[in-house]
Amino acid sequence: MNKPIAQMLKLDPRKLPAQVFQRYAARAGIMRDRQEREEKAWESFGKPGRDPNTLGSLVSLLAKNGNWTPHLKLAQLRNHWDQVVGPQIAQHSVVSSFKDGILVIQTESPAWTTTLTYMIPQLTDTIRERLDGLNISQIRVTGPQAHPFARGRHGGYRR
Repeated sequence: MNKPIAQMLKLDPRKLPAQVFQRYAARAGIMRDRQEREEKAWESFGKPGRDPNTLGSLVSLLAKNGNWTPHLKLAQLRNHWDQVVGPQIAQHSVVSSFKDGILVIQTESPAWTTTLTYMIPQLTDTIRERLDGLNISQIRVTGPQAHPFARGRHGGYRR
């Protein structure tokens, strides 16, 4: 018992050609609109007012409203650390972390830790002046971190 599909789906065979035509006409309209949009996009490619400005304004809006400012400022501080402390000190220290208003700077030796510790007031002023939006309540300077399993003779574990 092979019934026609129109009967199985309980469609009116008199209206079926009109429905099929409407679907094809709608699909053709969609494809025509898509093709027009693609042509306009190619014509305006690279011109001012296109996506880069829109994307840039969107990102800046997200940065302002999404509480990204401290993260962006911290990245800026890390990238330009040599401009804050000078190139010589920057070779021996890095911005380690920033959490709850505490900026941690790690140095490669105790001597550099001492040097940077004396510079904390100057660093605080410079960072606050140049990076508005990075609210620093305290700066901590740490020296090189020893690996917990690499202790000496009297310190316990040695692998």
